[in-house]
Amino acid sequence: MSAPSGDIPCQRTGTQVPELAALRVPSPRQWIDTTTGRIAPDPYSWMQAVHWVGGSGLYEPSRNHGPKWGPTTVLIAQEMSALTECRPGVSYLARKLGMSERTVQYHLDMLREAGLLVYLSKGTRLSGRIRQASVYERVIPVEFDQALGIRTVQRDETAPAYTRVPVGIAEQGRKLIGKLAKKAARKVRRKRSRTPKNAGLDCTPMQGGTSTVSSTGDLPLPSESKLASGKKSSPTPKHQKPKTRKLNKVGRRHQLARELIATVPWLANAASPRIAWVIRHVADAGWTVDQVRAFLALAADPNVRRPSALLAHRLKGAHLLWDTKAKRDTAVEAWRDSQAATAQRHTEWHIEQTGPSSRAVQRQFTAAVEAVAAVFVDDSRSVLVDAEAEIALEDLPRDVVIDMRAAAEADPGLIFAALSSGMSERDARRLYTNALVDRALRTEKRLAHV
Repeated sequence: MSAPSGDIPCQRTGTQVPELAALRVPSPRQWIDTTTGRIAPDPYSWMQAVHWVGGSGLYEPSRNHGPKWGPTTVLIAQEMSALTECRPGVSYLARKLGMSERTVQYHLDMLREAGLLVYLSKGTRLSGRIRQASVYERVIPVEFDQALGIRTVQRDETAPAYTRVPVGIAEQGRKLIGKLAKKAARKVRRKRSRTPKNAGLDCTPMQGGTSTVSSTGDLPLPSESKLASGKKSSPTPKHQKPKTRKLNKVGRRHQLARELIATVPWLANAASPRIAWVIRHVADAGWTVDQVRAFLALAADPNVRRPSALLAHRLKGAHLLWDTKAKRDTAVEAWRDSQAATAQRHTEWHIEQTGPSSRAVQRQFTAAVEAVAAVFVDDSRSVLVDAEAEIALEDLPRDVVIDMRAAAEADPGLIFAALSSGMSERDARRLYTNALVDRALRTEKRLAHV
């Protein structure tokens, strides 16, 4: 239905309404506070405006690509008109109407550009938070009222302009509004496939004639070797293995970027698209995340404000330096050996100087110290070790000495506790052996430099 051509006489004033221009609402006017249209009084009236926009030819989408106005647009509008609160989620419309989310977004954009939908509140799409759907208001554009000669009034002068209501229609617009009413009452449905499901699967072919003999007698019967032999596979297997999706070049860059952000500490706050661009050369060369980490381990971990800039500086020319897979594998093995040696060294020497952690070992140690050395404190608070302390070491049972040495080997904090309690280094070497005391002293020096 094309729009009325020429000027339209206004029933109320008798003046001529100028010919309507192209219908396209810019983004700033797609809000309830800035729209020039009026709120639709009911879904039925709004669907009349939707059909008028589709048949008037005044609206052209701003996009040069994507779908155009058509039955799908009317189908989405019909679904939105049935909502009590016009708050349609894109995923909800796509799931219910059987179309992609991108298609739904395209047609929602067209409904807004045509002046049929305006925002009450815009939804949120923030990552890591609950996504909120946009809330719309169904409106009727002012061009619709002008084309059909619909008269509107503002009942409350203090109310916004979009609250005006219709009070009459011009004579020349009655016929068109009647046609739009029929279209609005008609439900739009998706087109079904024209190909029947049982095409070519008729059991008995139809033949002419009046013979009482069944036509199936002329059909050749299959051989018995093909019946229930189990050799011929079914043309439609029940369980089909899902096809493994192969990443393209861009997908591989983003995959490697996500793996680096998850494994490299100083890249934790970096943006994945930026990192994907920085590592494009090594990703295209087939590098793995361990190979990139091995190359980055050639220098110490930095403390920088822009991790992506430092990553670009370090990886500059890396794909030319380690240009073969053999070179990269050798570097990864050396890096892993270095990591294992570092972890073992930290496990061996990272000892807290707080004494033994087990209470049972603490009791054994206290009893042994009391049996080994008798400590006296004079009036000046100076520590004196009894001369018979050496004899007390000889009096310790052999099994007690073995247990104490085993405990000191597992927890060198015992030796620190013994030395701090007043035992001399000479007695500690006699009790715990020179090797254990030397290791404990080296540990003390290492911790003092940390």
